[in-house]
Amino acid sequence: MGRGHPQPEPGEWTNTGGLTYDVRVRTVNVHEAKTHLSRLIEEAAQGEPFVIARAGVPVVTVMAYAGPQPAPPRRVGFLTGAFEVPDDFDTLWADEIAAEFEGA
Repeated sequence: MGRGHPQPEPGEWTNTGGLTYDVRVRTVNVHEAKTHLSRLIEEAAQGEPFVIARAGVPVVTVMAYAGPQPAPPRRVGFLTGAFEVPDDFDTLWADEIAAEFEGA
């Protein structure tokens, strides 16, 4: 059916990236993909990949991202126990600081 792309065998096909699927993958046309993109992405993220086809010819495969996940955000308190804050921290060196400002 045109454009030099071999037609997939029932139950198996190879996309242009060289990935071969031995199970039937849901195929949607471009218009349907644009209309229902949010729902299709959610389904793909849940493990249901799909193929977007143009004129019946598979063009792209959409599947859940399986690469490295971003690092968790850094949390406040990650240095807990690494050092101690003195009880008089708020007034620490108050006399010396006042003397510097007063010129004494």
